[in-house]
Amino acid sequence: MPSTNDSARATGPSASVFSLLLAFRIVNALTLRTFFQPDEYFQSLEPAWQLAFGESSNAWITWEWRTQLRSSLHPALFAAIYRVAAGLADLCGLTPPIKAELLVVTPKVTQAVFAALLDCYTWKLAGKVHGRGSRAALATLALSVCSPWQWFCSTRTLSNCLETTLTSIALYHWPWYWHSNVSGRDSKKVELLVTDEQDFGPLTGLRLSLLLAALACVLRPTNALIWLSVSAPTLWQASNRLRSAVLACSATSDRLYYGVWTLPPVQFLYFNIAQSLAVFYGKNRPDYYFTEGLPLLLTTAVPFAIVGLWHALKGSLSRDPNVAVKSSGQSSTPERAIQHQTQQVILSRLAWTSLTMTITLSLISHKEVRFLYPILPFLHILSAQPLAAFLPRSAPTSHKATIFSLLTINLLLAGYTSQIHQRGVIDVLSHLRHKHELRHNLAASTQGTQPSNTTVAFLMPCHSTPWRSHLVHPSISAWALTCEPPLNMPLSDRATYLDEADQFYIKPGPTAWLRANMEDVQTVASGGSRSGQHWARQDPKFKRAYRREWPQNLVFFAQLEGELGEYLSASRYRECWRGFNSHFHDDSRRVGDVVVWCLDEA
Repeated sequence: MPSTNDSARATGPSASVFSLLLAFRIVNALTLRTFFQPDEYFQSLEPAWQLAFGESSNAWITWEWRTQLRSSLHPALFAAIYRVAAGLADLCGLTPPIKAELLVVTPKVTQAVFAALLDCYTWKLAGKVHGRGSRAALATLALSVCSPWQWFCSTRTLSNCLETTLTSIALYHWPWYWHSNVSGRDSKKVELLVTDEQDFGPLTGLRLSLLLAALACVLRPTNALIWLSVSAPTLWQASNRLRSAVLACSATSDRLYYGVWTLPPVQFLYFNIAQSLAVFYGKNRPDYYFTEGLPLLLTTAVPFAIVGLWHALKGSLSRDPNVAVKSSGQSSTPERAIQHQTQQVILSRLAWTSLTMTITLSLISHKEVRFLYPILPFLHILSAQPLAAFLPRSAPTSHKATIFSLLTINLLLAGYTSQIHQRGVIDVLSHLRHKHELRHNLAASTQGTQPSNTTVAFLMPCHSTPWRSHLVHPSISAWALTCEPPLNMPLSDRATYLDEADQFYIKPGPTAWLRANMEDVQTVASGGSRSGQHWARQDPKFKRAYRREWPQNLVFFAQLEGELGEYLSASRYRECWRGFNSHFHDDSRRVGDVVVWCLDEA
């Protein structure tokens, strides 16, 4: 048994490393200025906002939540954080603008904690593989910290990010020594060699690993692919009590959220596989993950990952001479051989899991890079030893220059994707919120009464911006083009289905849609603007006879500027804000700056 002092020495470095990583990721989260995926907001923060502040808060609840497709555990976490932040703001008497800023940043800081845990446990798992304190373990930490993808994605409130963190922690606590081809007294040696002093006991560690694995699978059912690859028999033979506890917790949370008993993972598989609705949001080539997905995840670490993957699959990875073997005395040669064998087993499992996950997901038509995110820590661990071998302590100048160049590329990629590319769709919401707050403050100071709602229309492809998590104030009355999928529509009819956003952009174009769905332009040319009753759009029968009223603010991409300018040339709309969004985009509808036109007061 290790002494108390030994445990303290082991825990100290981990706590210090985690503290530094937490500070790093908080800076990461608070400086992130760009947009990535709508799911960051509409599958987590919007339902969380409604849970925290009620239906009157005007959160945008998408079709997935109306069909019990998602687990409520993820938004429930952020709903609790929202309630705590709002309570603290009220207790401290913060002004509405400051309270709004607090509510905007609180989920970011929360996710920064999970991002720091991901970095830390990737490093700790690498310590089990390569040896604690080894250069390969430190190389793993460097790969995670310096990864452009990690800087760009790890602090976002996507379920994939939490899934990746849970998976890394679970795999760290997994009893890897069970997979070694040893028995009896040697198996006990393996357990001692690959288990940290601060680890739980083998049985408790397994239970924690399975608990976290179950939570990851509830959040993202595809996470089961990882655990099937790691050890399906062991997983199934584990405690029924733990599996039942996770299912009970998930079922209770979903019952409270949806009002009925439901199993979102089953619904998820039904909609995405049986009904193939995921294809509605895009199809990709079969080779997409290998030719684009993995390079985007790994960026400059691709060469090292390929080498590490190849060595792990061959089972010929050379032993790191710097491995620090845990032992009360000097390690014997057999002990080192046992340790080396166990480390090769772990690397082999990580490699096969990465391949299995990538190949299986390649069989599904709808592909996104973030779906592979849970295997990124595995790939960093596999890349670490080739990187450490390429840059030994006495590395030649050419190798050092190469690493410096790769690091520079990483910094440039991280800076561009997190500060420049697609930042206009985030900045515009801050502009609208601050404009609304200023308008209310001026009205309160001069008239003593609250002004009418601020009205906004987003003439953009659906979900191009965040929503209530950034607009915050329910008195900002906004609507946007929708893109509901063809639920329960026969497969034969889906080819001709057009959602509202499609109808807006398809020929004869936006002008025709505006004529058919908005009030006559003369109402904003001479008769002033009235507040739009946009919630009526949710009633299909009423919508056919309803024409939306022109809002105080029109938000659109510069790609529409010419056509809207011609149609609204005689109106009282004038450009009042413009923000850079992107130099390029794979969607031609999202090309150019984000523009806001304001309706001049009559």
